Amino acid sequence: MKNLLGELTDRRQLVKQIAKGFLGVSALNCALPTKAQAIGAQAIGAQPTGALSKHGKVAKSYYSGPRAKNVIYLYMSGGMSHIDTFDLKQGREVQGPTQATKTNITGLYLSEHLPGLAKQMDKLAIINSMFSNQGAHEEGRYFMHSSYTKRGTIVHPGLGPWLVKYSGRSNLNLPGVIHIGNTNPGSTQGFLEQRYAPLLIGDPEAGLQNSQRNKNLSAKEFSDIYALTKQLNQTFAKRYSVGKVNAYSDMYDDALKLMQSSDLDAFTLNREPKKIRDAYGKNAFGQGCLLARRLVERDVRFVEVTLGGWDTHTNNFDRVPENAHILDQAMSTLLIDLNRRGMLEETLVVLTTEFGRTPNINKNEGRDHSPTAFSSVLAGGGIQGGRFYGKSDEDGKFVTENKVTVPDFNATIAYALGLPLDKVEYSPSGRPFRIADKGQAVVSLFG
Repeated sequence: MKNLLGELTDRRQLVKQIAKGFLGVSALNCALPTKAQAIGAQAIGAQPTGALSKHGKVAKSYYSGPRAKNVIYLYMSGGMSHIDTFDLKQGREVQGPTQATKTNITGLYLSEHLPGLAKQMDKLAIINSMFSNQGAHEEGRYFMHSSYTKRGTIVHPGLGPWLVKYSGRSNLNLPGVIHIGNTNPGSTQGFLEQRYAPLLIGDPEAGLQNSQRNKNLSAKEFSDIYALTKQLNQTFAKRYSVGKVNAYSDMYDDALKLMQSSDLDAFTLNREPKKIRDAYGKNAFGQGCLLARRLVERDVRFVEVTLGGWDTHTNNFDRVPENAHILDQAMSTLLIDLNRRGMLEETLVVLTTEFGRTPNINKNEGRDHSPTAFSSVLAGGGIQGGRFYGKSDEDGKFVTENKVTVPDFNATIAYALGLPLDKVEYSPSGRPFRIADKGQAVVSLFG
C-alpha cells in the first residue's frame, strides 16, 4: 500500500492492517476517484481561437471543443518498427523482406503483416512524422505518456489522470483510468491527487481481483465490521485530515461501492460470446482490447492496453510479424466492434510507441532505436480516417514533412477530448505544468 499513499507513518500502516483484517477484503491496488467528480462533468469547451500554423497546428492557447468522450490507448512497448508496419519504403534496400498490402483506400498501402487494419484504413489517420528526443526505453515511454522528460525530482501525470481531473468520471462506480497489462512510466497520476491514479489489471481474463466479500463473512457481518472500522477511524482521520489519509478512506468507500455494483460485471470476459472473444485473439493483448471495449461501454474514461516485445535488436523480421499479427487481429476487431456498436465516434483509439527502429539492418538481423522518425495512429473520436499525415525521408530515418513531436501528439489527443491545453496546474513544489507541455494539436486530422 506504500505505493498508494507515499511515505506512511507506522500508525497508518497499523490502520491499514486493521482495516484489511476487519473487512475481509484486500484494498484495490489504486485509489478510486472520489464522489466529488460528478457524473458527466465535462470541461467547458469552445472552438480554437488561436491561429493555425501551415501544418494545421494550433499556434496559440485555446479551449478546444469536445469531440471524444473516452480513450482506448494501445501502447506498443519496446519501440515498434515503423518501416515494417505503417511507413513502408518499397523499393529501398532498408525495407528488407517486408512486403506491402493494399488497403481499402486506393493507392494507400500498409505492411503485409497488417491485413486486418488494411481493411480498416478508411478509419485510420496514420502519422508517419512522429519525432522524439528520447532514445532510451524508460525515458521514451515516460516522455510519450507525460509530454515531459523524466526527472528525479518530480513525477508528471499521464493523459488519463489529466482527463479525469478536468473532465470527471462518467461512471462513479468505476475508476476513471484503467491500465491492462502493466502501468507504463509517465502514465500515473504523478503529482496530482491519489484519486486520479490508474487501476492496474494484470491479467484481463482474471477479472478484478480481491473484489469479492470473504466467503466466511455474511453480508451483515461485513457491513457491521465496515461500520465499526469507520467509527474507529474517525478520530484519526479528523486529526490527520490530509490528502493522503483522506485518499485512503475514499479508497475503501469506493472499493465497497464497486463491490456492490452491477458494473463489476464489466471485468468478466466470459460474459462475451466465444465468437467475439476468439475474434479479438486468444492472447493477453487481444483479450485486453476486448476488456477495454467493455470498460468504455460502461463509461470508463481512459483505458490503456500494452503489448510488449517490440524491442527487435535481433530477429526483427521474425518478431515483428509475430507481434504485428497480435496487434492486427485485436485492433482491427476493436475498430469493427466499436463501429458496430455506435461507439467509435465518441471513442478515440490511439496506437503509439516510444520510438521507431533504424533503417539499417544490423548484423543480428535486427533494427536498433531510432526516435527521429516513427509512426503513430489515431482513429475514431472525430478523426478523419483514410490518410497518412506527414512523411519521413526515403529511408525512414528523419522527418521531412509535418513533424509531430510527442507533446504535439498528446496535445492532439487532449484536443479531441476537449481538454484545456492552456490551463496551468502547479506541482506541490509550485512549478507550473500543462497537459501537453508546449505541444500544439494537429487539428487538421479532424473531420
